[in-house]
Amino acid sequence: MSVMVKENPISETDMIAEAEKALADISRIRDGVGRVIFGQEAVVERTLVALLAGGHALLVGVPGLAKTKLVETLGVVLGLDSRRIQFTPDLMPSDILGSEVMEQDETGKRSFRFISGPIFAQLLMADEINRASPRTQSALLQAMQEYHVTIAGARYDLPAPFHVLATQNPLEQEGTYPLPEAQLDRFLMQVDILYPEIEAERRILLETTGIEDAKAQNVLQPARLKEIQTLIRRMPVPESVVEAILTLVRSARPGQGNAETDKHVAWGPGPRASQALMLCTRARALYDGRLAPSIDDVRALAEPVLQHRMALTFAARAEGTSVRDVVAKLAKGI
Repeated sequence: MSVMVKENPISETDMIAEAEKALADISRIRDGVGRVIFGQEAVVERTLVALLAGGHALLVGVPGLAKTKLVETLGVVLGLDSRRIQFTPDLMPSDILGSEVMEQDETGKRSFRFISGPIFAQLLMADEINRASPRTQSALLQAMQEYHVTIAGARYDLPAPFHVLATQNPLEQEGTYPLPEAQLDRFLMQVDILYPEIEAERRILLETTGIEDAKAQNVLQPARLKEIQTLIRRMPVPESVVEAILTLVRSARPGQGNAETDKHVAWGPGPRASQALMLCTRARALYDGRLAPSIDDVRALAEPVLQHRMALTFAARAEGTSVRDVVAKLAKGI
């Protein structure tokens, strides 16, 4: 019999009651998203898992795969105050965070007043984030990790919940800036968006080229989303799942005794990857209607959680090896 690791233990009866209520809400969320986003079940699942776990996600895909539409739909369905920033090379940090302006009252006294930027939203869409300079990209770092920003020495707290969903085009590299490793590590998951299946694309053709498009409807409030996020953090995790997470993440680091990793990986994931897997496996379990995660959840989430937290050696890239290949082999070994 496995040992269960708990945070803020609650009675099994209360846990089941709260979970059943959350399952009903999650079902309504899935239905609400499904009315607008056709197919892409894995993408919707992973993006929702990231939000239910209280984190941020990086959506990577070529143009036209409904990345922007997905983020807009989630904002409406979840009832979140949403803002969108179109990242460009001339975008400045103050365009995201806000800035101070000098004002003069009727007596002639001058003072500074802070005008908040679009980052003060519950759901921030960072569209084509790799088009902005590293200086501007880094403006999100403190916000994504600490949920507040510092302007002219003063702290300004962000709304709760606060999530960043960033999009990125993997093909076009001209005029772009690769995201720094520290920035990538703040994303709970990297969600790769592939071309839709033929039936999903047929439905897209039939339902989006008429007079009226399907519109998203709100089904949840931000306060309820926070309650579900809290419930996920209280879910029990079997000791076997904890060990699987530790084994997977540590085996992805060079110098830990894994020959394949030592051969192919230049640097591996840090402890934040383990934390991300702990949260995401819980969220995925609840998304699937289960009260505790399993090792299958760890395997399913290994790629989106680890792939952006690792880098291959030059020799591995020259051989045509990809990070996904490495992660897939490591996930089979747990």
